Amino acid sequence: MRADAARNLDAVLQTGARLLAEDPGVSVAAIAAAAGVDRRTVYRQFPNRDALLDAVFEAKLDALDDVIAQSRLTEAPVGVALHRLVEGAVEVARRYPVEQEQMRCSMKGSSRYLAQRQEIDTFLRRAADDGLIRADLPDGMASLLLHDIVDLVAHQYPQRDCGRAADLAVDVLLGGIGRG
Repeated sequence: MRADAARNLDAVLQTGARLLAEDPGVSVAAIAAAAGVDRRTVYRQFPNRDALLDAVFEAKLDALDDVIAQSRLTEAPVGVALHRLVEGAVEVARRYPVEQEQMRCSMKGSSRYLAQRQEIDTFLRRAADDGLIRADLPDGMASLLLHDIVDLVAHQYPQRDCGRAADLAVDVLLGGIGRG
């Protein structure tokens, strides 16, 4: 793919995610216009609106896969891995603000999303085993809190760079569910 085509595709996917988060019924034409490309450019890449929606969600999943891999959830010290995970997740949430619940996605996309959630849940159990977070929380609570705190700092504090936003998110997470 040519560099300009790759930039256009990235602009369409990120703009699509932002506009879909604001209005799930947004048109392909509106996404194209906001991304600064012609509607025909979008339709050359995606045969229909559903294909574009799938691509937006797949792009977010790809970005989260990279964050999870770079966080080294099974090898790095728990505190380091947590900060890397949160910092990357804040960046992804800002680039692709659309939530999984808003997307009609393929079985493959749903499976990837669930696998990512499982990987993070496994990491949070490791954090509990290491004493960083409480081990007596109901199943899934730490994961839901992590997701909600990341979403909050990503969108309510956009003036903070991703590192400072992660500092705040980890501090709030550990202050709320940490051993104290």
